[in-house]
Amino acid sequence: MSPLRTAVLVTTANDLCDQLQQARDPAAAFAAIGAATLQAMGPGLLTINAWHAGPAQIERLWSSDPSAYPVGGRKSKGDSAWRRQLLERGEVFVGEGDAALAAVFDDVQVIRGLGCTAVVNVPLCVQGRVIGTFNYLADRTVWSETELVALRVLGALATPAVGDLLAAQA
Repeated sequence: MSPLRTAVLVTTANDLCDQLQQARDPAAAFAAIGAATLQAMGPGLLTINAWHAGPAQIERLWSSDPSAYPVGGRKSKGDSAWRRQLLERGEVFVGEGDAALAAVFDDVQVIRGLGCTAVVNVPLCVQGRVIGTFNYLADRTVWSETELVALRVLGALATPAVGDLLAAQA
């Protein structure tokens, strides 16, 4: 990694830590995490979702593109290899290429329209239970190990805010 890229990432991380310390509600935390993610990772689509296991639904809590993916939208998630991996076992899902996206997402046309060719879905877990997902889509042929680690850390930072929203709904 170049010294300039390292400096940008360090500045982004420091700014994000400061903003999270000052965040007064989950929306402010999501906005700070979203801005940092797009700054660190480049152009793409980020959504932060809650997982409602009972009705098997994903609920969008934050979106970097609310016109294409509005906050509050819900999707039912039936049994699939993707659901078992991400939402039940709490394992990161990495999808690269059009075939991988089409196999998992019923809205692949919208994803393609945004210029995204790859996805990383990070499970947000509390005490071994998935409570949400952190999803970043972008134009990539392949994700680097550094990108995957960065997205997992950014997702982990979003977990408390998702938990707070779910607790408020209960």
